Amino acid sequence: MSLLTRLADKAGLIGSVVSAAACVNCFPALASLGAAIGLGVLSPYEGLFIRILLPAFAVIALLANALGWLSHRQWPRAVLGMLGPLLVLLAVWVMRASGHRTGWLLYPGLLLMVAVSVRDLLAPARSASCRTACDAIDAH
Repeated sequence: MSLLTRLADKAGLIGSVVSAAACVNCFPALASLGAAIGLGVLSPYEGLFIRILLPAFAVIALLANALGWLSHRQWPRAVLGMLGPLLVLLAVWVMRASGHRTGWLLYPGLLLMVAVSVRDLLAPARSASCRTACDAIDAH
């Protein structure tokens, strides 16, 4: 389950960043990055990326972090892992509801998703059962 949640979290992160970078009109800072790496060819599909793919990948990352919490039971790690996708989903919802640019929500959400993913790669979470067993061994 841990490998599956880690892979789903990374897929959600990559999908969210690529989806946001493909939207030239919505998020100009990411669009310039997307154009630099060749995502400009995806601009005809902006609606698909913003209305469907960005929220779908954010939901995948959110669910992966929620399922990850079930195995490692570390609240700070889970809250940080779920806050990024929630900000991305909120940005999409506000943009749909009001039609305004929501980079002030999207960029921190994506940055948090990237930071949490890098942290998980460098220091993976241990399961709750492993932590109690390791703590018991360390106590002796």
